[in-house]
This record gives sequence, C-alpha cells and structure tokens, in this order.
Amino acid sequence: MPTGLITLLVSLSPLVWGSTYLVTTEWLPAERPFWAAAIRTLPAGLLLILWSRYLPTRNQWLKLLVLAVLNIACFQTLLFIAAYRLPGGIAALIGSVQPILVMLFIWFSLNIRPAKAAVIAALVAIFGMYLLLNTPGNSWDQWGAMAAFVGAISMAAGSFYTRQWQLQLPLLALTGWQLLLGGLLLLPFALLTEATPWPLSAEQLYGYGYLSLVGTLLTYALWFWGLRSLNTVAVSALGLLSPLMAVILGWLVLDQSLSNQGIAAMSIVLVSVLALQWVQSKPQPQSNSSNTIAVPTLKTKEDIL
Repeated sequence: MPTGLITLLVSLSPLVWGSTYLVTTEWLPAERPFWAAAIRTLPAGLLLILWSRYLPTRNQWLKLLVLAVLNIACFQTLLFIAAYRLPGGIAALIGSVQPILVMLFIWFSLNIRPAKAAVIAALVAIFGMYLLLNTPGNSWDQWGAMAAFVGAISMAAGSFYTRQWQLQLPLLALTGWQLLLGGLLLLPFALLTEATPWPLSAEQLYGYGYLSLVGTLLTYALWFWGLRSLNTVAVSALGLLSPLMAVILGWLVLDQSLSNQGIAAMSIVLVSVLALQWVQSKPQPQSNSSNTIAVPTLKTKEDIL
C-alpha cells in the first residue's frame, strides 16, 4: 500500500482521539478517570482477542505487559485526568509533543542524534508550550497539565518500544492483548478509588460505546499498523491533528476560545511539530558504528526512526 495512503488512514486515529475530551466532559460521568479508561479498553480488547484467536507465546508476555502499561493503562488514565481538568484543545496540545519525546527516546536509548533542525523545532515547541500555559488571564489546572504531559511521555515510550521490539503478533492480537491487559490493570484502581458509574444513562452508554469501539478498537489498530509501517517519529507527529480537532470541536460545540497569545502559542507548537515531521521524513545518512547501538531487528537508522 502506498505510504501516503497509510499515513492518511493512520491520521484518522488522532482525529478521532481529539473528540475524546468533548465526549468525556459532556457525556461521561464526572471525575471517574479509572472507570473511563477501563470501560474504554476492556470491551475493545476482548473483541479483538476473540476475533484474532491468538495466544501469545511465553517470551512475548512480559513485553506485551510493558506495552499495555505504557500505551494503555498509564496513558489512558492520565488522558482522562487531563480531559476532566483542562479544556480539550489544551490537553490535546500538550500531548502533541509526543514526536519530540520519541526523538529523545531514540537519542538516549540508541545513541542516534537527531538532526539540528529537529532539535531547533523541539526547542521552539517547548517555548510555545511555555507561552500557552502562561497566557495572561488563563489559569490552567497544574495537575491536569502534568497528567497530559506525563501521559505523552508514556505514549511516546510505548510507541518507541512497540516499533523497537517488533513483536511477531498479528496486528489485531497485538492491539487486543494490550487493550485487555491494560484494562485489567486499571480495574482494581477503579474499584478501590472511584464510585462505580452505574447505572448509566443512554447518553453515557453512547459515550462509552463510542470511545470503546470507534475511539479505541478502530483507532489503536490503525495506530499500531502505522507504527509497523511508517517512520516512528512521523507517526507520532500525526498526533498534532488531535489538538486541532479538539479545538475545532470546542469552538463549534462548547463555544470555547483562546486569547491572541494562546492562539499564537498554539500555532508555534503545531508548526514546530510539523517541521519536526518534515525533518524526519527526509532521507537520513547511515549512522557510524561508533555512535549507533546495534539493534537485532532494526538494521538501519531509517528502520529505527
């Protein structure tokens, strides 16, 4: 399949994820991040496992569990904490620094230095984040902002190791087992720390159903497919579509707005992430053995990135 078509299909994931913030605040029971994350992931994971009918081998379980913690349990919980505490556009924008974080993981884990242009783009994005979170008249919830940022770190690490380990599972099994394991890890925290959301109204059922089937089952399968097929940093950079969708939905549905400085800061971050994706898409020279750590399954710098 052409790379452009794969990229177009994978981009549907962050577009759909951008609606998570609206659905969470408008349709779901309030202040139940663990339950929201568990209900979102468990049914989707179970359906994918039943469809794929694949049981991982003994040496795959530990890596699957690590990926489930990073990509699902930790990320989803922090995502919902951010969604409950921040405007959707701001929460999604903080998460859009994922490609920068993936680049740093590659640098520190594999000793492959990013291009200078990529470093500049990363620094400009960080400056834009500072401007955004310090806009006069805006008082963003610090815990929400921290949750969004730590969630981005978790997802970036999960994306990096998903590509690095190259687990030989069918795509739907890889997605389903991560969702199921992540959901099972979340369930005890939901039971011990939060009131159960039952009974659910029809609107809340629709919200959970949308997040589980469309916002998780479909989108995670596409996302992991992209991580197997495309440049890891470039795939992560598609996450910038999430804040764009969140801002558009907030403006259309919730009548949300940003100050001029906030809009300028958001533009700086998004342009920086776009620049980073462009830099990563350029052909890279082969790395010298002196500054590259050999990886059994990934032979060249292009394979890793």
